[in-house]
Amino acid sequence: MVQLFVLYPQPRDAQQFEADYVKHTALLHEKTGIPADAKPYTVTKFMSTPIGPSPYYRMFTMPFDSPEALQAAMSSPGMQEVAADANRISTGGPITFLIGSEA
Repeated sequence: MVQLFVLYPQPRDAQQFEADYVKHTALLHEKTGIPADAKPYTVTKFMSTPIGPSPYYRMFTMPFDSPEALQAAMSSPGMQEVAADANRISTGGPITFLIGSEA
């Protein structure tokens, strides 16, 4: 199992990001065929720490059965559209994409 992590930096306008993220999530469901009532991913919203705010605002995590399954999903036209939209809504800078597995 591998996981895709998408880290969004702090947005210029958090309220606008929240509105855009709702639409972005709907696009993800539409383009990948995930049923509207299913959530095979997790979304984490970061909070400030005692030493200050996080450089990241939100993290999206989605598991895949294998690196090949992740590659196939990411290279699909639908997921390419979702990735472009993720970049569009990230007004605080470029998104960080990470791929990992449990050790």
